[in-house]
Amino acid sequence: MTDRTVTTAVVLAAGEGTRLRPRTADRPKPLVEVDGTPILTRCFETLIDLGIREAVVVVGYRHEAIVERYGAAYRDLDVQYAHQAERDGLAHAVLAAEGHVDADFVVVNGDNVYSANLPAALDRHAESTADVTFPVEEVPREEAGGGAVCELDDDGAVTGLVEKPDDPPSTLVPAAFYVLPPEVFPACRIVRPSERGEYELADAIDLLIHAGYRVETVPFEGWKVNVNTEDDIERAERLLAREG
Repeated sequence: MTDRTVTTAVVLAAGEGTRLRPRTADRPKPLVEVDGTPILTRCFETLIDLGIREAVVVVGYRHEAIVERYGAAYRDLDVQYAHQAERDGLAHAVLAAEGHVDADFVVVNGDNVYSANLPAALDRHAESTADVTFPVEEVPREEAGGGAVCELDDDGAVTGLVEKPDDPPSTLVPAAFYVLPPEVFPACRIVRPSERGEYELADAIDLLIHAGYRVETVPFEGWKVNVNTEDDIERAERLLAREG
C-alpha cells in the first residue's frame, strides 16, 4: 500500500491583522502573542505534534519579522517561505506555496489557536482512499454563513463547499484544517473571484469535489479560536488556562 502519511503543511500567515491594532502596527499578525506565546509558534507546535516535518509559511505583511524569528527551522520542523504580495484570498495564498509542494499536504491558518482532535483527520486520510480530508463541526444556522459551509447529500455525505452563502445549505462547516492533494493548485488557479473580490479556497476544493475527488470528514472535537480581535485573544487565553 502507498504510504499516505502527510508530512508537509502550508501555513497561511500573510495577514495584516488590522483589527488587532495597535499590536500589529509594528509586527505581523502571526507574531501577536496569546498567553505570552506568538500565535505562529503555537501553530508550529501543533504541527510538530501532528508529525509534520516541513512547513511552507505563506507570508506577506511585515514578513521579514517572521523570517528573522524562525529562520529555516523551528525545533524539528523545517521551515520554508512563500511570499503573497497581495492578499487576494486563501486560494491565492495556497497557490503561492505551489513550488514547494509535490504530495498531499495540510493547510492550516497561522492565526488559529487549536486544542482539538486534528490527528483524527490525518489518520482518516492515511487509512482511506480520500483525496480531501477535513474535520467538520455543527454550528448554529446564524453562524453557518460566516465561512465555508458543506453541501450534503441525503445520507449526510459532503458533496461540495460554498463560501459565505446567504442561505447556508447546511449547518456543517469545515474546521479550517484541510488535507489536500497537489491537484488543488490548478483548481486555485482557475477559481473566479468571489463577490468579495477574493479567490476562495473553498471554491477550489469544491471544484475538486465536483471533478470526482473523494472527500472524507471527521467530527471536530475540542476547540479553536481564529484570532482576529482582542476578544479572541482573551477567549483563547481563557480556554488555555482551563487546560492548565
